[in-house]
Amino acid sequence: MAKKNIVVVGAGFAGVYATKKLSKHFKKNADVEITLIDRHSYFTYMTELHEVATERVEPEHIQYDLQRLFARRKNVRLVTDTVTGIDKKAQTVTTEHGSYQYDQLLISLGGESNDFGTPGVKEHGFELWSFEQAMALRAHLSAIIRRGAAELDPAKRKAMLTFTVCGSGFTGSELIGELIEYRDVLARDNKLDPSEITLQLVEAAPTIINMLNRTQAGKAAKYMEKHGVKIMTNSMITEVCEDHVNLKGKDPIPTYTLIWTAGVRANSIVKKFGIETNPRGGRLMANEFMQAKDCNNIFLAGDSTSYQEPDQPRPVPQIVQGAEETAAKAVEGIIKNVDQTDVTIKPFKGAYQASVDSIGSKYAVAQVLEKWNVSGFIAVLLKHAINWMYYVQIFSGYYLFQYFMHEFFRTRNNRNVFRGWVSRAGNVLWSVPLRFFYGAMWLWDCWTKVQGSESWFTDKLRLPFEWITVAATSGASQATKAAATSGASEAATSTVKAAKGVFSLSYMYGKEPLMVFDKMPHWFESITKVFIPNMQMALFFQKFMTCVEIVIALCIFFGLFTWFANAVTIGLVVVFCLSGMFYWVNIWMIFVALALMNGSGRTFGLDYWVVPWMQKHLGHWWYGNVRSHYDGVKTR
Repeated sequence: MAKKNIVVVGAGFAGVYATKKLSKHFKKNADVEITLIDRHSYFTYMTELHEVATERVEPEHIQYDLQRLFARRKNVRLVTDTVTGIDKKAQTVTTEHGSYQYDQLLISLGGESNDFGTPGVKEHGFELWSFEQAMALRAHLSAIIRRGAAELDPAKRKAMLTFTVCGSGFTGSELIGELIEYRDVLARDNKLDPSEITLQLVEAAPTIINMLNRTQAGKAAKYMEKHGVKIMTNSMITEVCEDHVNLKGKDPIPTYTLIWTAGVRANSIVKKFGIETNPRGGRLMANEFMQAKDCNNIFLAGDSTSYQEPDQPRPVPQIVQGAEETAAKAVEGIIKNVDQTDVTIKPFKGAYQASVDSIGSKYAVAQVLEKWNVSGFIAVLLKHAINWMYYVQIFSGYYLFQYFMHEFFRTRNNRNVFRGWVSRAGNVLWSVPLRFFYGAMWLWDCWTKVQGSESWFTDKLRLPFEWITVAATSGASQATKAAATSGASEAATSTVKAAKGVFSLSYMYGKEPLMVFDKMPHWFESITKVFIPNMQMALFFQKFMTCVEIVIALCIFFGLFTWFANAVTIGLVVVFCLSGMFYWVNIWMIFVALALMNGSGRTFGLDYWVVPWMQKHLGHWWYGNVRSHYDGVKTR
């Protein structure tokens, strides 16, 4: 069979989603190769640009390397280059440094900011539609506040300390939400009163956030105004200058910071593709199967695509859900063409489960299935859940984990939905003495099990497993009977003591401590019998577990694989409790283990060297070499 080449142009939400789906479908077909072309070596998580621009998260939070995303996908080839044209007759995609032949083509180049020709936006304004623009805005916000704090002229100072956002869509309103929180950080760092920093939201329409119903938009507006945002509706910006913005029929706004989020259009390069575009926004026109008109092997998806359902007033919205759904429909068509099947593909039908607008890290408003209105804490969690779902859909556990870390545990200035309570900002140095104590305690406990009359390395059963005692008594040798009887006697004595125990979380002089369980729960006993059915296995298990405890103790004491060792400790304590071998006075061990999981081995421990070494070498082994530029590199 001749080789089939599928080329995907653009590694945005739609392009990555489609490439993952195609790669999975054709993973056993050696005759299909997928080439993913993008001008960057990474995928930018566009919906979080405002978080980077306002220093809520670090830049790496929204940069997902394509090698990591497609590791082990042997049928995917990565190309870092800028697409310059498409030859439909020759079926080739031309880039600045080469050309690529295709049998099936998916165009998902995304969009770019649309300033509608407003004078001065490019020269004096800031946009937020790329990683580079987010970083430029981040640098400007920090610099202009420093200049404003030092400025002595009152009028100039006020202009420098005024941030104006043009456009109240999702991008503009979410940016204002981040600026509300960032204002306090900037004020603190520059010795300003937060009230000196002015935030303005300028909208040409009579209302704001017009993608949501008026109830939810009203809640968002109320939240903004409560936190000092000046909302200016019916205000059209006609010109952007260095130190002010002109409005149609209104007084100018003195400001050195105009952030333009008022519109989006298709990537300008698509005009050169010879495919029909719509007059508004320059988006490529698609049919109901996400094919370019008159080209059954060219498919379209994402923000650069325009398709208007017969019963809808406007085309598919330029949002993540729209990108995913158009990409899914395009993938169906590509698979049908490559596999040459007679499968009937249904026309595109958009289904947008939820629309969420986050106004900062702690507040959001949402519409769910066009039926329910949700706001506040639950809406913020819903926004995170939507992001989590995308990682699940593209099969990226690595970046799902990174998302959790960046959004919840590595944030600064209390800027997460839990108001900083879960942020990992403590100095683990103070947990080192606790680590040494905890490891030494485990070692001492193990010492009593490896020597003397109480050793667990003899043929004397130390575990309170009654079914083994009964079996040994009925069918074992006399010597084994004696050992089993002795073990049963000790277990029975332990049970009696436990029955007389007194509940306490600390030792009470003269009192017997209470066991968590004086005997195994029935369900746990049934599971244990499967793994330890007889005396031989029980004796092996008690010796093996002693060795495991010694290894864990050494790892904790010397700070080696500390997170894993303490996680295993927690598991063992739970098993000991269920086995009827653990006291309430020792339940503190679980909470100590949880505390030590917070990187305690990275200070005065072997993890200081071992963990970075593993991250480097295991990451290389699994993902290959992460690069700034991919030139036809096949993923591993």
